[in-house]
Amino acid sequence: MKALTYQGSKNVSLDNVPDPILQASDDIVLRVTATAICGSDLHIYRGKIPDMKDGDILGHEFMGVVEEVGPGVTAVRPGDRVVIPFVIACGSCFYCNKTLFAACETTNTGRGAILNKKSATPGAGLFGYSHLYGGYAGGQAEYVRVPQANVGPLKIPDVLADEQVLFLSDILPTGYQAAVNAELGPGSSVAIFGAGPVGLMSALCARYLGAEQIFMIDNSDYRLSFAAAEYGAIPINFDEQEDPAEEILTSTNGHGVDATIDAVGFEAKGSALETALTAMKLEGSSGKALRQCIAATRRGGVVSVPGVYAGFIHGFLFGDAFDKGLTFKMGQTHAQKFMPELLTLIGEGKMKPEVIISHRMKLADAVQGYKMFDQQDDDCRKVVLTP
Repeated sequence: MKALTYQGSKNVSLDNVPDPILQASDDIVLRVTATAICGSDLHIYRGKIPDMKDGDILGHEFMGVVEEVGPGVTAVRPGDRVVIPFVIACGSCFYCNKTLFAACETTNTGRGAILNKKSATPGAGLFGYSHLYGGYAGGQAEYVRVPQANVGPLKIPDVLADEQVLFLSDILPTGYQAAVNAELGPGSSVAIFGAGPVGLMSALCARYLGAEQIFMIDNSDYRLSFAAAEYGAIPINFDEQEDPAEEILTSTNGHGVDATIDAVGFEAKGSALETALTAMKLEGSSGKALRQCIAATRRGGVVSVPGVYAGFIHGFLFGDAFDKGLTFKMGQTHAQKFMPELLTLIGEGKMKPEVIISHRMKLADAVQGYKMFDQQDDDCRKVVLTP
C-alpha cells in the first residue's frame, strides 16, 4: 500500500509499504477514506519529537471503512464506517475505568521506559506518534491496523459525510476537552492562545458552551480573521501587540478573563535565552505562551492546556499562579469519552467543525500538504487527504 513515512526533519515521503495485517484478536484492518494533517504532526515534521524512526508511518486523524476484523471484535463488522480516536485505549484498566483513556496503562510501555523508569502510568499509545507512544503505524495511508477495536472506533451514520465527522478523531474532542477544562459556560470570557486547528476548535466549543467574550491570539492575520468571522473572536496579533495579556487586562477592567487556553504548546516562540537553552537541550519547552496565560487569567480562574509540552520549562512563574489562585488543567485528550456526545451535536447541526478545512488533497500530494501547512502558505488552516 501507499503510506506517508517519516524520513527525518522536514523530510517525509510517500512510499510503498507492507499492507497491515491482524495481529491480535481484537484488531481490525481499516481502509482509510479520509485523513488529515494535524498541528501536532508538525512537531514531528520539524524534528521536535524524540524516538521517531525513518520509515515510521505518520498520521493520527483518520477514518474509513472496516475491511477485516479479528475473532474477538464485537463492536464493529466489515463494511462499517468508523472514526478512529487518536488515543489507543484498552477500556478496562485502572484509568480507562475512570474514563481517563489517554492514561491507559496497557497500550504503551515505551514512554514510561524511556522518560521515567519509575512511572507506572506511561500513558496510552497513540497512532503515528513516535515510539515514545508505542510506535503504532499511523493513518496517513491507504490501510491501517487498529488495535483495541472494541473500545475506539465510533460508527458513523451514512447521512453524515466524512468531512463532517473526521475531526472527531482528535482536534474536535481536544478543543472540547480544553473548553470543558476551562470551565466555560454562559457569559464567561476566555483567551485562546494559538489560532491553529486546535485553537479554532476550542473557539467553536467555547462558543457552544456559552462563552460571551473570546480573545484569539496568534500572529497569522488570515487565521485571526477566520476566527473573528466564524466564532466572533476578538483578534490580537502578537507581532503587532508585544504583550497580548496587557491588552486583555485593559479590555476586562484589569481583571483578566475567566479562563485561558494554551493551544500553542512547547514550540511557542520564546525569548533568546529560551531558544539558546532549547538548542543546548537544557530545557524542552518554551514558557512564553504559559506566561501569557498566567498574566491574562483573572484571580481564581483556570488555565487549560491542550498544547503539547515536554521536559522542563523556563520561566514558569509559579509564584504568580499561586498568588492569583489559578487552577491548571491539561493533558492528552480522553477522546473516547467525548466522541459520542460530539457526534450527536454534529448530527443535530449544532457543530460544524468542517468549516476550518482550507485544502483538500490526495494522499499522493501529502508531501506538498505538509510543506504548505508548515509554512502557512496559501492561507492554509487545515489539510484533508484522501487516498
